[in-house]
Amino acid sequence: MTDFVKPSRNLSTLTGRAIGDFNMIRNGDRILLGLSGGKDSLSLLHILHYFQQRAPVKFDLGAMTVDPMAGDFDPSPMIPYLEALGVEYHYRREPIMDMAKEHMGRNSYCAFCSRIKRGVMYNTARSKGFNVIALAQHLDDLAESFLMSAFHGGKLKTMKAHYVNDEGDLRIIRPLVYVRERMTRDFAEMNKLPVIADSCPACFAMPTQRQHMKELLAAEEAENTLLFKSLLTTLKPLMSEGLEQARDTDSKAGGSVSAREA
Repeated sequence: MTDFVKPSRNLSTLTGRAIGDFNMIRNGDRILLGLSGGKDSLSLLHILHYFQQRAPVKFDLGAMTVDPMAGDFDPSPMIPYLEALGVEYHYRREPIMDMAKEHMGRNSYCAFCSRIKRGVMYNTARSKGFNVIALAQHLDDLAESFLMSAFHGGKLKTMKAHYVNDEGDLRIIRPLVYVRERMTRDFAEMNKLPVIADSCPACFAMPTQRQHMKELLAAEEAENTLLFKSLLTTLKPLMSEGLEQARDTDSKAGGSVSAREA
């Protein structure tokens, strides 16, 4: 029988702090986790279940995977895994690679794929009664996005920690925004989580801007061990964009998870 795994104290503390700081989870929420099968989303699945069992607020937790039907990438082992865990699970197959060839235009494949996946997730959340979507981007992802935007977009921006979608009917949360990538990697490896190898052929066809930023940050951190502490201070106002609107949404909901529950 497959069981949930208790997260490390570091993981639960940092995630609980982010959830509390950005008012992410409220009483009565139905949260749909975007589960790719990678180390980050699998780690977040176990962390959210941990909080579900211990937090003073009550919330439902489901998960969904959008299979882009791309090359050797096969997330279907998530189906029996989520069934064994007893989690409400939605698995959708979308021929995104074929769609990209016809409709992608100037966008990169990764950007096109993300947009299609997001639309499928939103529609599934609405049809199944979820009001919150949880995504598993971590602090390293936010730092890379910040540099990409500054270097190539001429803007100071990064991913938001908690915001409302354009239609105003769903909240999107990123509970791992204080967590380092190495922490989810260590958690997944230590507990032998069934991580799906990221083998999408489009992602490996050419070096990406994100990979370049990852290497740049790693080189800088080797010289400056406080790099990500400084970056978090820089990024906090940027990741807070959209938070006021998110706080106003579902304002009648009482209570939220806080760092004290970690």
